[in-house]
Amino acid sequence: MTQTMTGRSGKLALFGGDPVRKTAFPSYNSLGEEEKKAVMEVMDEGVLSDFIASQGEFFNGGKRVRRLEEAWAEKFGVKHAVAMNSATSGIFAAVGAVGVGAGDEVIVSPYNMSCSASCPFVYNAIPVFADIEPEYFCLDPQSIRERLTPQTKAIVAVSSFGQSADYEAIMAIAEEHQLMVIDDAAHVAGGTYKGRSAGTAAHVGIYSLNAHKIIQCGEGGIAVTDDDELALRLRLIRNHAEAVTGEMEIENLDNMLGWNYRMTELEAAVAYEQLQKMDRLNAERRALAEHLTRRLQGMPGIVAPQVREDCGHVYYLFPILFKEQAVGISRARFVEALIAEGIPFYARAAGYVKPYYLEPMFAKRTVYANGCPFDCSCYQGQVDYSPGICPVTERLYESEMIMNTYCYPPMTTADMDDIADAFGKVLDNLELLR
Repeated sequence: MTQTMTGRSGKLALFGGDPVRKTAFPSYNSLGEEEKKAVMEVMDEGVLSDFIASQGEFFNGGKRVRRLEEAWAEKFGVKHAVAMNSATSGIFAAVGAVGVGAGDEVIVSPYNMSCSASCPFVYNAIPVFADIEPEYFCLDPQSIRERLTPQTKAIVAVSSFGQSADYEAIMAIAEEHQLMVIDDAAHVAGGTYKGRSAGTAAHVGIYSLNAHKIIQCGEGGIAVTDDDELALRLRLIRNHAEAVTGEMEIENLDNMLGWNYRMTELEAAVAYEQLQKMDRLNAERRALAEHLTRRLQGMPGIVAPQVREDCGHVYYLFPILFKEQAVGISRARFVEALIAEGIPFYARAAGYVKPYYLEPMFAKRTVYANGCPFDCSCYQGQVDYSPGICPVTERLYESEMIMNTYCYPPMTTADMDDIADAFGKVLDNLELLR
C-alpha cells in the first residue's frame, strides 16, 4: 500500500470503498443556559415587546432592546446601534435612511443573500451589479468604478463569508463621487478591518442575528452608524415613521414611510447573551479554519480561503477555490466523490448562489405590476442584467467555488483532519475518476 498525501489510502467510497467519515458532523448550537435564563426572565415579567409608535421613551423599544443596542455600540466601537427584527429589515431601512429614491441606481453584489441585491427596489431604485474579487469574493472596487453613472446614489457592499470588503478603496470612491455606502456585514460579526470592527467602515453597517449566523437570536439584525441623523432615520423607518414625524418635527420626510422592523424583548435578551460569547465562538472558528487551511496547503488545484491584509477573518463560511484545469476533473465529479467520503456541502451545492441578475425578477425586469422601476419616468438610465456582465462571479458559480460551513464549534481538529483526508484521498484517485 502506497503512502498518500493524507496518510490514508484505499478505494474511493464512490466505487464501494470505506468512506473517510462514517458519522455526521455535529451541528452548530451557540445557545446555552444563559439564554434560557434570560428568556425566562422576560417571560416572568410578561412584557414580550415594548415599542410604541409615538414620541417618548418607548419609541426606541423596551429595556432589553436598548441594553442590547448600548452593549453592541460599545463592543463594536460605534456611536449608534439600532436593533431590527432581521438584517433584511436593517438593509431596507438603511437604503431608505441614506436617501435612495425613484430613478436612483445602487451598486450591489451579485453573489450573496438576495436582499442585498433587491433592496433598491423597495424605494423604486435600480440595482446595478458590480463584479467581485476573485480571491476575497467581495465587491471589486475597480468594477464599482466601471459601473458608476450620473444616476448612482449608493453602494451596498457585502463583507462576504467572514471577512470585510476593501472599504478603504470603496469609501474613497464614495467620497470622490458623493455616494452613500452600506455594508451588508451579516457574515462578519466580530471580525476586524484595519484595526476596527468589520462592518463599521461604511456609513451604515448591518449585522445579522439569524439562526444560522455566528451569534443569533432566531431572527434579528443590528444596524450601526456614527452619524446622528442616519441613526434617527433608521429608528424612524423601524417604527412607523409616518405616525411620528409630525410630533417629532422631522423636516426631511424623504422615505419616511415607516415599517414594523422592531425587535422583541425575547430576541434582545437572547442576542445580549450571545454577544457575550462572540469572541470565544470566533476564536474557536479561527482555530479550526487555520488548521484546515494548513492541511489543504499544497494540494493541487485546491485553494483555501485567502485573508485580506489587515483583516481578521471569522470564517462564517469556508469558501474553497477549485482549479479544474489543475485537478483534471470537473468540480461536480470532485464534489460527488467528497460527498461519498462523508463530507457534506453547502445546501445550494458547491457553487453557492446563482448570480442574482440571472434570477427571473432581474432577467425579466418584473418587480411591480406597472413596469416600475425600469419603466418609471424618474429613471433616465439603462441597466444590463445579461449573462457575462460579472465574469468572475459566473466562473465561481459555474466551476470554481466549493462552498461549505466546515469550521464551527463543537467541531474539532480531528474533524478538520477528516475533511482534509477526504480531499487528499480523492486527489490520490483522480485517474479512476477520470
